Amino acid sequence: MKADSHCLAVLLVLAAPLAHAVEYRTVLPKQSAITFEFRQMGVPVAGEFKRFTTQMAFDPAKPEAASAQIEIDLASIDAGSPEADDEAAGKLWFNRSLYPKALFVSSKIRALGNNRYEMRGTLTLKGKRRDMIVPVTFKPAKDAALFDGVFTLKRLDFGIGEGMWADVSTVANDVLVKFRITASGH
Repeated sequence: MKADSHCLAVLLVLAAPLAHAVEYRTVLPKQSAITFEFRQMGVPVAGEFKRFTTQMAFDPAKPEAASAQIEIDLASIDAGSPEADDEAAGKLWFNRSLYPKALFVSSKIRALGNNRYEMRGTLTLKGKRRDMIVPVTFKPAKDAALFDGVFTLKRLDFGIGEGMWADVSTVANDVLVKFRITASGH
């Protein structure tokens, strides 16, 4: 009997961390956002994508097993005016009739310490695939966690802004992309 109670105590101690482990899988779209900023004629222009879906699995105790996939509906762009939104849809920019979505799929996530992570993956945009490294900060809270990231995208690497728009003195090549994904655990 004593040996059985000792085994039970050991099992309870080993299982205790599992009872507190949280895996974040349920994305809260209304509390999440993807924004961007670029410079046109030296003036900052901000915008956002209003529709995107995120599938993710993140356990802070096992970040190497995490995964993320973000699909952006390019028709949901808000680039500051209806004219800019229409221009972005065209062949020289996103060519939305052929490429209606952008897709990021993670391949590896590495812990950097202090709730900071490096997410590696592939971004497919306008038919071109590029490997990316995206820094992400994890902020746990009571009911949900925030995953914030910022990276610079080189628009010409994806053929965004071709023809007369390829001149980077008119529209800068660097596009700052920011995201906040809010997810709850279960």
